[in-house]
Amino acid sequence: MDALVITEDHALVIDERPTPRPGPRDALVRVAGAGLNRADLLQRNGFYPAPPGVPADVPGMEFSGVVTSIGDAVTRVAPGDEVFGIVGGGAQAEYLVVHELHCAPVPTGFDLVTAGGVPEIFITAHDAMRTIAAVQPGERVLIHAVGSGVGTAALQLARVWGCPTVGTARTPDKLERALGLGLDHAVLAARELDPDALAQRILDEAGPCDVVVDLVGGEYVRADVAAAAPRGRIVLIGLVAGSRTSSFPVGAVLGKRLTLVGTTLRGRSVEEKAAATAAFTRDVVPLLAAGTVGPVMEATFPFDRAEEAYSLLASDTTFGKVVLTP
Repeated sequence: MDALVITEDHALVIDERPTPRPGPRDALVRVAGAGLNRADLLQRNGFYPAPPGVPADVPGMEFSGVVTSIGDAVTRVAPGDEVFGIVGGGAQAEYLVVHELHCAPVPTGFDLVTAGGVPEIFITAHDAMRTIAAVQPGERVLIHAVGSGVGTAALQLARVWGCPTVGTARTPDKLERALGLGLDHAVLAARELDPDALAQRILDEAGPCDVVVDLVGGEYVRADVAAAAPRGRIVLIGLVAGSRTSSFPVGAVLGKRLTLVGTTLRGRSVEEKAAATAAFTRDVVPLLAAGTVGPVMEATFPFDRAEEAYSLLASDTTFGKVVLTP
């Protein structure tokens, strides 16, 4: 099979690899679409190694495709099923082996390539807001990097759940497009960030926020704490702005009785990923089937244009998802 491979000098090439064989609880999937994520950019540059048990040099953490064969003990999927889901890596290839419990059914009639840009963003957003933060109708949700893949998914889910939304981005164009998706309050974040000033703009525009979905990290965490409502929940997902902050307002965290949680999907156990996938199948797949929510697509590229796709995502100009297809 063809696979997109990261070379020792961090280039991307298409290489021939053996087609994997499914284990007893696995399905072999012929990949139709593989969403591109910032974690792939990090892995390509040597900063985010794949977890044990997945290809070390084939990126890709989400997929859509058709089941072609199954292991002896599989009961949840069958050959011919259209599925999508999350994996630790290896999705940017013609074929992929995935645990049956990490497969969700693609809604009937849903474009199969586009489906490759769904699982990572919607599972992450659902897990952060519903499972971790236990967001309730009427609670205000702040989403940093609202124009990102996860940001657009979080915005749509919050809207469905009856939550007013505040979104930040560093360009007016992304905020304008987010308003078109139903964003209630748009706040421009300066490229030379002043966390206190950003928090004040959020408070002036919308008021204190009950749940914060932080896809940026770094100094944004200080703004999260300042803009959070009493007993607010802050979920840290991304580190685009860095893994450290110059100072952390511990007193405000205590005084407001805030909850601060970090989360990733990639390194979770089989059981944890199965639980997240089951929750996504229960709560989000019906919304996708009804057209109530859906992935916002920036572009689709074939594997032989992977360098272009990676460069586009790294440019920070995208709104929504970039998807690769064999």
